[in-house]
Formats: sequence, C-alpha cells, structure tokens
Amino acid sequence: MDIISGKTWIFGENIDTDVIIPGRYLRTFNPQDLADHVLEGERPDFTKNVQKGDVIVAGENFGCGSSREQAPVAIKTAGVDAIVAKSFARIFYRNAINIGLPVIVSDIEAKDGDIIKIDLSKGSLVNETSGESVSFEPFKDFMLNILEDGGLVNHYLKDD
Repeated sequence: MDIISGKTWIFGENIDTDVIIPGRYLRTFNPQDLADHVLEGERPDFTKNVQKGDVIVAGENFGCGSSREQAPVAIKTAGVDAIVAKSFARIFYRNAINIGLPVIVSDIEAKDGDIIKIDLSKGSLVNETSGESVSFEPFKDFMLNILEDGGLVNHYLKDD
C-alpha cells in the first residue's frame, strides 16, 4: 500500500461530514449502503462514477463537522484509495487512519480525472497528467502498518 495511483476527484474547502454522508442515511451500519450515498449532495455524479483506486483532492478543512466514523467508511467503501487535502479536521483524520484510509496533507494542483501517484513512505505526490510534483511528511512505519492491515482494529487483531 506504500504506492497509490488513481484518478482524481476535486472537491473544495470545508467539506463536512454532513456533506460526505448526510444524517438521513445513518440509520444503517452497512458500509455499502453508506457508500451508495457518499458525497451525493456535493457531486451527484460521484457515487455513480467513482471507481476503485480513485483519489479525492480537496482544499482546507476536509472532514470538518461531526465526528462520525461513517464518513471515511463511506468514502473508502465507495472505492477511494486516498484523500489529499490542504488540511483535515483532526477527528476525521484519525478516523480515516483508524479504518485504513490514507489521508495526505498536501497541496497539489489537479483537475478532475488527472492521474495522481502517491508514495506514502517517501512522501512524494506526483500529478502524472500535469507533471507537477510535491512533497509531504512521509508516513511512519507504524502508520503504514496500520493502513496495510486495513485499519487499527485489524492491525491489533493481526496475529504476527
């Protein structure tokens, strides 16, 4: 999981958890039911067209609002392999890592459909469509292990 490569979906600033997965859909704990409605209010085309391996690129304060873990679960279950944003709400960031969804604090120019390549262990991010390259704080080994295991619970349940 050190290297992620996928098509980008561009989102703006302050994408809150109520936008990621509206409260009316929180009557279920089924991750696929949540994924079927993820970000539908912000981008109606998202749920129909997101594919396994895609990457969200966003502005400041992604995941602000409530502390609902269903927000990163819905994004991950929809097929998104990583989120790159200028900044994240702390609880969203922690919840994302806890469920095994890489979140990268970085700023890179991208358009919908660009191909982004992320190297988590080296801290490099390349927009392969435009050629732009930026650095970010590399993930430490313990974080890479949690992500590789599919989240914190799986990491602790893993029989080494």
